[in-house]
Amino acid sequence: MSKRNHLSGQDFDVMLGDVMVHVENLSASIADNRKAVQTRGIPDGYVNGDVACTGDLEIDSANMKLLIDSARVSGSFRQLPPFDIVCIGKNIDNEQKIELFGCLLKISDLFNLDGKGGEKNKHKIQFEVTSPDFVRIDGVPYLSATDIKDL
Repeated sequence: MSKRNHLSGQDFDVMLGDVMVHVENLSASIADNRKAVQTRGIPDGYVNGDVACTGDLEIDSANMKLLIDSARVSGSFRQLPPFDIVCIGKNIDNEQKIELFGCLLKISDLFNLDGKGGEKNKHKIQFEVTSPDFVRIDGVPYLSATDIKDL
């Protein structure tokens, strides 16, 4: 059986703002709080609710140095302005682009050492999307123009 050309984590390039980093792990989750409503106990459509997107990225010390350099220019980690995270995956048969806009970074695990060795030192950074541009998946916005009207 031949290898199928599905995208894997190795196929993705990740940009934090204008800096390319190599991530050990990256995840993003959308909370979409639209909710079904009922009339006399029977489903009767839905109402819109709030949305949020949060995630985690894990990087090694070499890539953490890139983030430290950006924080140094800004004055501190807390002064880093929110920036976009763009993930582009490509192989022979497939391509995918995920864009997360206005990501506010928060260091959650400053370091993770194993005294036995055998693994790189890793740093975990949480992020939260803060821009009304929110998220685009292959160029398609998650939110509608009506959702972000007047923001």
